[in-house]
Amino acid sequence: MNINQVLFYVMGFTALASALIVAASKNLVRSVFMFFVTLFALAGLYVFALADFVAVTQIVIYVGGVLVLMLFAFMLSNKETLNSLQNKTGNKFIAINNMAALLAAGLFLVILVNAIIKARPDGIVWIQHAQRVNPPRTDNLGNIGVNLMTNYLLPFEVISIILMMALIGAVHLSRKEEHKL
Repeated sequence: MNINQVLFYVMGFTALASALIVAASKNLVRSVFMFFVTLFALAGLYVFALADFVAVTQIVIYVGGVLVLMLFAFMLSNKETLNSLQNKTGNKFIAINNMAALLAAGLFLVILVNAIIKARPDGIVWIQHAQRVNPPRTDNLGNIGVNLMTNYLLPFEVISIILMMALIGAVHLSRKEEHKL
């Protein structure tokens, strides 16, 4: 086992472990900081996948933008609001209230695994045509667009889903709750 494989496994383990801590932690500030670690580990994995542009984009947009925005949202939030959010989380992960979310996550996982298993990017006709018409070059910006929409389409879409989830989470945290009388 060479140093590249060791670094890849360390970054993969770091990404998975920190993502699990983000999902399982009841402390919101700790979750944000572990999300920071997750994003950097994913950027490292993109470097190993030879997607340098996606890695730099990951760091600049997500670490530099989304994560800093989340930290400012927590810093500017009312302490009572943060305490009420932390107290709302129950002790049980699998509860009746969480069943719809768990079902949706499970279905999404099945669809994603099925798509990954059945995807054969080298055999897709439009990708082969795009590579024949625009062979990969290293000297122009158009190469980034061609590679982003052919070879690196899956990481690009995963990043867009993560951004959408961050926006939904920001909307959920910022909405005003109705007080019951």
